[in-house]
Amino acid sequence: MSFAPVLHAEWIKIRTLRSLLGALAAVLVATAAFSALASADGDDADPLFSVFFGINFGQIAAIAFGTTAVASEFRGGALRLTLSAVPDRGRWFAAKTTAIALPALAVGLLTGCVTLLVGRAALGASAPGWAEGLRGAVGCGLHLTLMTLFAAGLAAVLRSAVATLSVLIPFLLIVSFVVGDLSGGAADFLPDRAGQVALHSTWDGALGPWSGLAVTALWTVAALVAGGWSVRRGDA
Repeated sequence: MSFAPVLHAEWIKIRTLRSLLGALAAVLVATAAFSALASADGDDADPLFSVFFGINFGQIAAIAFGTTAVASEFRGGALRLTLSAVPDRGRWFAAKTTAIALPALAVGLLTGCVTLLVGRAALGASAPGWAEGLRGAVGCGLHLTLMTLFAAGLAAVLRSAVATLSVLIPFLLIVSFVVGDLSGGAADFLPDRAGQVALHSTWDGALGPWSGLAVTALWTVAALVAGGWSVRRGDA
């Protein structure tokens, strides 16, 4: 079977599972809502991050989407049925990750744009400029997409939604709210911290907006490579 029909089949799985559609909706709602609350407080030190503060919560919904989309294949023998139709495991995993990435990117960019408009309205005169804001909106969309795929790769390794979320959610909350304020250290190179540099007006660490997203992309590639290897080598 060629790649296109495999991708189409994986897309059908995603759009027919309400839990996955709900997770995508939660990405937008959580990011925009918490950003609006943060913007209402008006952080003049970094107005751009005030606008996009809600990504700390939106990325939890993003990893839930990526995790559930992959981990569902390992329940009830679903993967055996899938591989009976698509024996090439590498092609299947590529189609699965593509089917996850495309809606994640679309929702991520929409989330970035909506959050920017909401945040600018809340901040009023102290809102960031349009050029800086659009950089943040694009960075928001890319970061959410990368975190979704990072979770998808890890889920392919662990083969369990519970195990994957049990690792990632505490990790994100601890890094973002406890270790995250330490600038210039190893925490700056962790996946969620590195990608969020693009959402700051200024930064003091070694990474800039695009180099930070590149670091997150490297984490994502590593997770997907590990996930692809696990799918190829593991039992169905």
